[in-house]
Amino acid sequence: MNRRFWAVARVLIGLGILVVVLWRMGTGASLAALRSLDAATPAIALGIGLFTTVLSALRWRLVAGRLGLRLPLSAAVADYYRALFLNAALPGGVLGDVHRAVRHGKDSGDLGRGVRAVVLERTAGQVALIAVGGIALLADPALFRHGRGAPLGLLLLVAAAVLGAAVIALVAAARWGRYAARLRRALSAARTDLRLGLLARDTWPAVAGLSLAVLAGHLGMFLVAARVTGTRAPVGQLVPLFLLALLAMALPVNIGGWGPREGVLALAFSSAGLSAEHGLAVSVVYGVLAFVSSLPGAGVLLLRQARPRPAGTEFELQECVLPECEAAHRGP
Repeated sequence: MNRRFWAVARVLIGLGILVVVLWRMGTGASLAALRSLDAATPAIALGIGLFTTVLSALRWRLVAGRLGLRLPLSAAVADYYRALFLNAALPGGVLGDVHRAVRHGKDSGDLGRGVRAVVLERTAGQVALIAVGGIALLADPALFRHGRGAPLGLLLLVAAAVLGAAVIALVAAARWGRYAARLRRALSAARTDLRLGLLARDTWPAVAGLSLAVLAGHLGMFLVAARVTGTRAPVGQLVPLFLLALLAMALPVNIGGWGPREGVLALAFSSAGLSAEHGLAVSVVYGVLAFVSSLPGAGVLLLRQARPRPAGTEFELQECVLPECEAAHRGP
């Protein structure tokens, strides 16, 4: 009951943020930007999506291989596309990654290790985002030059508080929770995998390089969205704002990525002396382009559904009670 309550609460929070932002800012600029889309823009989105998905699949394959799991590149790309589509189409924004983790773990004969491989792969992307975002935001004070620094700083403090509370909750669950023993075993295995796999000297440089390239692809998608909306600000001024939006998308209170991203980008644009309405329009166009870029995953899903499935696979998501499943968040 508690898990179901929090799952619903996260979706409602994301929906509430989106509704408030659209109510305050209006939809005029966003609808005008969407009407201005031409046939070339979705094609560009599909190209960027192919670039980021293949590199993300390579990162996943590398991490899984270090953990002793076999993962052909073609299967990794197909499963990653399917996960992206499910993340974009379903509430919560993480069910695709959960499905990807459980499916690969079951196919490999080691559910726990399969889930941990996805968690480590996603963590690598988040670490790259936080590192680059932190450096860019500290190096560029433009966000705080136009009298809106206090609200933005408060927003960042709230985000830090949410992440800190999540860490405290994880530690508390490991000590006193219902699945404390299982969680402690999972954390111990994750530490071993992290030391011997992700942080190995012959692994982390490649993982870091792939993560930075994937991040560059996501920023490129934001830049395409900005140009579609008519935003002509310099790239150097826009990139820190887009990094903030990507950080907001990592918060587990969204609907397929929607919600916090719109609020943060509207506020960030206003803080940088740009139009908040343009910030919202950029976020909306990005959301549409990101969904378009995930559409090959729908084809993968339909092809997989057409094949006969072994008994029991229809319960993959329901059976995932390992703590690592909750950690399989979306993001770069």
